[in-house]
Amino acid sequence: MMKVLFIAAEASPFVKIGGLGDVIGSLPKALQAEGVEARVVLPLYSSINREKFPLVYKKHIFVQLGWRQVYCGIFECNVDGITYYFIDNEQYFNRSTVYGQEDDGERFAFFSKAALEILPHIDYKPNIINANDWHTALSIIYLDDFKSRGMEFYQGIQTVLSIHNIEFQGKFNPYSMGDLFGLDNKYFDALIYNGDLNLLKGAIQLANRVNTVSQTYAKEILNPYFSYGLDKILQVEQGKLVGIVNGLDTNVFNPETDPHLEANYSLSTISKKVENKLAFQRQMALEENPHKMMVGMVTRLTHQKGIDLVLEVADQLLDLGIQLVILGTGDAHYESALRSLEYRRHDVVRSLIMFSSEMSSKVYASCDAFLMPSKTEPCGLSQLISMRYGTVPIVHRVGGLYDTVQPFDGVHGTGFTFESFNSGDLLDAVRRTKEVYDFQKENWESIVSQAMSKDVSWNQSAKQYVSLYQSIL
Repeated sequence: MMKVLFIAAEASPFVKIGGLGDVIGSLPKALQAEGVEARVVLPLYSSINREKFPLVYKKHIFVQLGWRQVYCGIFECNVDGITYYFIDNEQYFNRSTVYGQEDDGERFAFFSKAALEILPHIDYKPNIINANDWHTALSIIYLDDFKSRGMEFYQGIQTVLSIHNIEFQGKFNPYSMGDLFGLDNKYFDALIYNGDLNLLKGAIQLANRVNTVSQTYAKEILNPYFSYGLDKILQVEQGKLVGIVNGLDTNVFNPETDPHLEANYSLSTISKKVENKLAFQRQMALEENPHKMMVGMVTRLTHQKGIDLVLEVADQLLDLGIQLVILGTGDAHYESALRSLEYRRHDVVRSLIMFSSEMSSKVYASCDAFLMPSKTEPCGLSQLISMRYGTVPIVHRVGGLYDTVQPFDGVHGTGFTFESFNSGDLLDAVRRTKEVYDFQKENWESIVSQAMSKDVSWNQSAKQYVSLYQSIL
């Protein structure tokens, strides 16, 4: 049986900040169904609920990081048939946030090295190590170091680097390579790029395979517009670059069983969806009107997610006769602008500046359309969730949105799209959507039906991961 170890900074249900957490929470289960033994290593953050998840202490070791010996506790937990290991060190992981700490480089260097060093102690040797994003990129470099030093246990282990968002690369002062990360100068060429220590760049060069989370994004990042400076490196390494679109845990994202909904429904009982809309309008103190098109967004409030475009044409959008509900947190100036928009257009706008799984379920189930005007989108899960909930996506045709949302052509399609990152094109896409919603009832029902019928599970993608792993064994 093939053994795959995921090393990641987050995984649902333990800790989830974004899409990475969803992927690491669901992909191992899908691989298990394909006959792969998948396990996961995570940091033991103080935010993880110890009462909900019965973590078992296994032992502790000390990890050499540069000049210092660092304590590493090893805990284990089994959830849904998947074994999770947790790296315990309160100095690094007893923090108020998962990311954004001044010593993130040191914290995740320790985690990346510890994830490898615990393996002989838990008597587990994977065939493949699958690292995820820059936080765990160093595990690929440390593994190369262990092999080159002749450490017998690690010989034969192959590596995959999954890039969920190339914007974040793990850039640090080059002088920290030896002192902070404990790496020899032989890794200088692999890790240094444009004057920085670049962890993602080093892992791209040293991994056996690199994958991104959609086919289109794998092509896009060869282009300077999308690559955040790494296009030249990726062009050299593109022979090992693969795109595999993300899936959803369809047991978690399921309108038939979602406990947060006013009324559960499926494609065969789609008429009950409107009960969620009316209850949500009531909860939001918006006009209760089943015929008024409600557009939702569940998003990080950043430039990448296209919030600028929405704000540029907000009044024109609302003058189309829609209700707009935006749920998310992010950059302070966007939060402030959305609060201001709600204040000005209180009759039709709700800006929910928060993160809430319960509220996001309500947005997905209650709205008629779901807006994703992202400037770049490696894969995107929100459009997959919205289709699963029968809420028609309106997306900028980029990255994973290009791969997953088929634009409606009058007969076939699962949503509406616009081609250029432009507020006028966004406005036009919403206008086209509303015309079909208002005046072409049969077409609207057909789009909803095609969206809900689309397979957004891991079934196909998990098979592609298995093929990817087999290609390097």
